[in-house]
Amino acid sequence: MKAIRTHQTGGPETLTLDEIDAPTPGKGEVLVAVKACAINYPDGLIIRDMYQFKPARPFSPGGEISGVVEALGEGVEGFAVGDRVLAGIGNGGLAEKVVVPAGRMFKVPDGVPFEKAASLLMTYGTTIHGLKDRGHIKPGDTVLILGAAGGVGLSAVELAKAFGARVVAAVSSEAKGEVARKAGADEVVIYPREAMDKDASKALAEAFKKACGPEGANIVYDIVGGQYSEPALRSIAWEGRFLVVGFPAGIAKMPLNLTLLKSCDICGVFWGAFTARDPKGFHAQVNELFDLMREGKIDPLVSKTFPLARAGDAIAKLEAREAVGKLVVTMD
Repeated sequence: MKAIRTHQTGGPETLTLDEIDAPTPGKGEVLVAVKACAINYPDGLIIRDMYQFKPARPFSPGGEISGVVEALGEGVEGFAVGDRVLAGIGNGGLAEKVVVPAGRMFKVPDGVPFEKAASLLMTYGTTIHGLKDRGHIKPGDTVLILGAAGGVGLSAVELAKAFGARVVAAVSSEAKGEVARKAGADEVVIYPREAMDKDASKALAEAFKKACGPEGANIVYDIVGGQYSEPALRSIAWEGRFLVVGFPAGIAKMPLNLTLLKSCDICGVFWGAFTARDPKGFHAQVNELFDLMREGKIDPLVSKTFPLARAGDAIAKLEAREAVGKLVVTMD
């Protein structure tokens, strides 16, 4: 079978398309013929040895897949050969076949294409955990979302609206702002891509405050980091929750006196660890996402697909912050 693999530390240009033997499922495992693998920010980090987990090389990146069950290992129940499934696997998804622990798999709802199924778990899973478990979202909250036109950002727009919140979407261009509006955002703030000085940072904070309203943002959902985090924190409401999700613009240095002045919380959102520590809660939230999908309240936006041989191009496009919605590698 074919697989995209990393043999050395580096960027997407170091990935190679290899011919390797297909894996065999062991006890409690399932062999899945991969149909689609969504690309996420950790895929670029993991091949650079910058992610929390460092698999032994060579390995395939790709942590979010959908496909068809091809074989069952010993003791697997609840699945059959031919079932359409999706799974979050950490890495290994950029391959034609992959072995998945049965407990990490879910059946794909009827009518959902493989590309959209592969785009559900990491983005919407991260966000439902973040907004509900860490942000304690409630109807009437105002939610400020940084990076609101990417895969995680759009999931935050849709889910925040589904939970009854008012959404302020922060993006880097008017075109991305229009994507966020179509997803349900109530207000849009355009922030600069270039480096900001003190005056520009203050101006962005004022723009956030104006869009969020006099009470401020009850929840800040920060997928971007870097120079954008502090202006967002300055717009937070009394006893607001600032959710730390990702750092494509760099890791912010936050003035902690602001947390005292606003009596607010800064909370980390580590979805991968949550799924391992609380599998029952993880499964319950995925089932809730399926319900929301059936109700038409969420619908993953897949903006572009790539063949397996060009998976590195997909990772590079995401790293350049050029992606709108999800980028997905397909095997057909």
